[in-house]
Amino acid sequence: MESCPNKIDISQVDVSRIPRRNAGENIRKLWYKFSLNRVSVVGLALILLIAAAAIFYRSIVPYPEHIGAMVDFKNACMPPSWQHLCGTDQAGRDILSRIIYAFRGALTMGVVAILAILPLGGVLGLVAGYWNGRFVSNLIMRVADVFLSLPTLILVMCVSSIMTPSTRNAMLAISISWWPWYTRLVYGIVTSTRNEVYIRSAEVLGANVWHILLKEILPNALGPILTKMTLDFGVAILAGATLSFVGMGEQPPAPSLGAMVSAGVGYLPDQWWMAVFPALAIMLIVLGFNLLGDGIGDMLSDAE
Repeated sequence: MESCPNKIDISQVDVSRIPRRNAGENIRKLWYKFSLNRVSVVGLALILLIAAAAIFYRSIVPYPEHIGAMVDFKNACMPPSWQHLCGTDQAGRDILSRIIYAFRGALTMGVVAILAILPLGGVLGLVAGYWNGRFVSNLIMRVADVFLSLPTLILVMCVSSIMTPSTRNAMLAISISWWPWYTRLVYGIVTSTRNEVYIRSAEVLGANVWHILLKEILPNALGPILTKMTLDFGVAILAGATLSFVGMGEQPPAPSLGAMVSAGVGYLPDQWWMAVFPALAIMLIVLGFNLLGDGIGDMLSDAE
């Protein structure tokens, strides 16, 4: 019997000459695609600027003593000037200093709340999608449907109302209300790839279920998850500001953007700066994350 002419001796293959993926090159390609969207680059720059201000606030705020429970009624309700660029509030505190400090709480509120619930929502989506049609899948998705049937902000406020008002409890309320969105997202991705050839091949070869879920299916969900997560940072920050507005978030004397807007509303329209500048700060954060999320979504969709 003649030997196959196309037979190759694997031991003679020079592995060093096999082209390999360069992680640095892939990152550069992704950045190039992202940078083509100038608006998204502006969003990234805006978020980095706000994050830098939140981290290095001690070196930036013009009046550090105005962050706490300081009172200076002699300078109360002063309009914007070179001395106080955003004016002062009803207690005579510099609004710009309090806004810069409040960036810390706002970013922490949104980012931590979403990152905290992401693993739970993702795992539930993986389980429900892989065992679609079974009892555990039906149970998870029906519970998720109940949560999704309620307006998210109202659900956040209801959950927060049964707990003591604080930053930690506000983040917990946001996390509890947000998990079904990630469960639904991952569930849809898993069910769409569940019958792909490479998944069936892995099952036939005896691959562990969690290996299939985490190594074969989950990578397909990372792009949509990252895009939604970035967009949700802004929405969660807005939800946290709303909780602070109604007194369910961060408590005085620590400044929070929502509470500053709430306090300033009572002085409209004459002392407009007390509400307008904190509201603009909230808008800039949410806008930055929205622009960044759009750019990440476009970048990853092009990469695919």
